Amino acid sequence: MKHQEGYFTNSTDQSIYYQYWLPEGKPKASVVINHGLHEHSGRYEHLVAFLTDNNFAVYGLDLPGHGKTPGIRSFVNSFNDFIEAVEIYLDMIRSWQPDLPVFLMGHSMGGLIAAVFLIDHQDQLRGAVLSGSLVQVPEYVSDLTLKMGNILSVLLPKFGVVRIDAEGLSRDPAVVQAYIDDPLVFTGKSKVRISNEINRGIILLEKEGTKIDLPLLILHGGADRVCDPSWSEYLHNLVSSPDKELIIYDGLFHEVYHEPENQTVYADLLNWLEKHIS
Repeated sequence: MKHQEGYFTNSTDQSIYYQYWLPEGKPKASVVINHGLHEHSGRYEHLVAFLTDNNFAVYGLDLPGHGKTPGIRSFVNSFNDFIEAVEIYLDMIRSWQPDLPVFLMGHSMGGLIAAVFLIDHQDQLRGAVLSGSLVQVPEYVSDLTLKMGNILSVLLPKFGVVRIDAEGLSRDPAVVQAYIDDPLVFTGKSKVRISNEINRGIILLEKEGTKIDLPLLILHGGADRVCDPSWSEYLHNLVSSPDKELIIYDGLFHEVYHEPENQTVYADLLNWLEKHIS
């Protein structure tokens, strides 16, 4: 497996970190991974190894406010900064591998970013895989809280509001501890601006998600307490894709790729990708 990394700049001259992994043999497709809130692309090394072993080229980037991308942790000026980063990186990937089909993967917040990206850019992709997607506002968040978020996003954009429940990521204690110990993972509270921009993305998806009609695989842990499994059911019902599949894994937590049963998840993913390459 060949590994490369580097940086590209967006329209505001912000540097965005990227990395990619190429299989030993000729790749049969490109897979682009969008990570979740507070984590980074390097946390998917086991999934990367599985995909490259099956002759997929795998690409990841650290979204603004995350990982090795410079800037304030858990902060983004606009949801469009996420979309632009994905768009630039996909243009680079197509220039490197112009003849390969491209699949976009997104987990949690990355699932929301990927879904919103599809609204206007799905013609660039063969299909998408979304797992544990953050595509609805939790029921306990009131309309008043959302209105206050709009105000604080302007007045105190870097104010911390929400902390991720690390124990809810995986039933494997080693995964949880590695997450806590990872210096590239942000374990503080999400800034109010990024929380507000995520809500903007959710609203946009609700309004325009029916435009999505490319092949879609939606995965979710049935015992996910970070993002409710019903959110993926909502997403499955929202999109117009004639070719869409929803798999909810009974008893699994939020990070289905990091659960003890991940080999089952990997097999389902591989079967779906293989079926949609040609």
